Amino acid sequence: MPRLFGTDGVRGLANREVTAELALALAQAAAHVLGDGPRSEGRRPLAVLARDPRISGEFISAAVAAGLAGSGVDVFDAGVIPTPAAAFLVADVDADFGVMISASHNPAQDNGIKIFAARGAKLPDEVEDRIEAAMAAPPLAPIGAEVGRIRRFADAEDRYVVHLMATLPHRLDGLRIVLDCANGAAAGVSPEAFHLAGAEVITIGNDPDGININDGVGSTHLGPLAETVLRMKADAGIAHDGDADRCLAVDDRGNVIDGDRIMAILAKAMHARGALREDTLVTTVMSNIGLHRAMRDAGIAVLQTRVGDRYVLEELGARNLSLGGEQSGHVIMADHATTGDGLLTGLHLMAEVARSGRRLSELAAEIEIFPQVLLNVRGVDRTRAHGDAELDAAVAAAEARLGDSGRVLLRPSGTEQVVRVMVEASHLEVAEEVASSLAAVVLERLALPTAP
Repeated sequence: MPRLFGTDGVRGLANREVTAELALALAQAAAHVLGDGPRSEGRRPLAVLARDPRISGEFISAAVAAGLAGSGVDVFDAGVIPTPAAAFLVADVDADFGVMISASHNPAQDNGIKIFAARGAKLPDEVEDRIEAAMAAPPLAPIGAEVGRIRRFADAEDRYVVHLMATLPHRLDGLRIVLDCANGAAAGVSPEAFHLAGAEVITIGNDPDGININDGVGSTHLGPLAETVLRMKADAGIAHDGDADRCLAVDDRGNVIDGDRIMAILAKAMHARGALREDTLVTTVMSNIGLHRAMRDAGIAVLQTRVGDRYVLEELGARNLSLGGEQSGHVIMADHATTGDGLLTGLHLMAEVARSGRRLSELAAEIEIFPQVLLNVRGVDRTRAHGDAELDAAVAAAEARLGDSGRVLLRPSGTEQVVRVMVEASHLEVAEEVASSLAAVVLERLALPTAP
């Protein structure tokens, strides 16, 4: 049976895969596992509950609240807030754990359940496995005064905004910024935060109705943001996804600024003021070679992890580092957050624009992003992606051809029989040619046998 928890909680089609029954059982199991420590100390466990505005979040959060309270857990229901706000609030009120109902950048028909540990940290795999196993056990069933209480977390947004303002190294006065809130969880709090930071704020994707989350807007659909930035002659645009744990940007010329460029700008700014611990940035193997070069020239080391923000988080924690993230816009500022935070990232990016007195397009131009081609080769044995002599020789030949002006990455999928071939080069035509040639070798060498 496949594992219930994926790389970012439990996720699927709402009311088919993510049902009220699943939410109830998962909450009861979480109460059993994560509430055991508080109960052994003679106190009632406390959990923070939040969701994004998709319509299914209403019944799923109700089921989670029932499962927690029915298991003797007090619940602070924060309503619709970003995922990073929920993580922050778990730490801020010293809760024992938190639950966020969201499917992030997925369409409205999907939903998910993400559980945070104490201090807003991500759950280790072994704890997720314990929760999944506990779903088969009889639920806790306290009675009388031992039943949990559900209370509205009335000042949840205010606490989060105060926290964001306290992190800012520079105000945003004089900047005109377009915010695309993806009709998601950032719709209420992001405009307020940028306004309080001093910016003139223009919003799009800021009218959530429960079914329009991520629908043609947000970090996965940057066209409307770029058009608005140019039309309104804004200094920049900031795009969130549905739960606001990521940030992409558009500069004053309408160009997309991806996570690699955002990280580079933040890393250089933090390095200059002595806030980048060990002068090191953590990225995944998918980050562009241009980021590596820019960091080398700035005297900043780069550590690489597997793809996934959880692996970036692990490396940041293990080495006590302060900044890391992904090309997709999941940027983790570990001094201020335990997860990717799109509002925090956007505020700090624009703070550097304000402090430097330079346009975002100028700051971004210091990082040359090399053309990147990614091909998915299907119907192959992913387990043999490394170790085949002829394939290894083809990769070595491609690397020799590219020299220090490009790179090659073969990455087996973690869930399906697919090998991803990624090539970066100084020219798109070269990247496309090398990627196509390597993909052909992958298919030839690793093809699965066809049924007779």
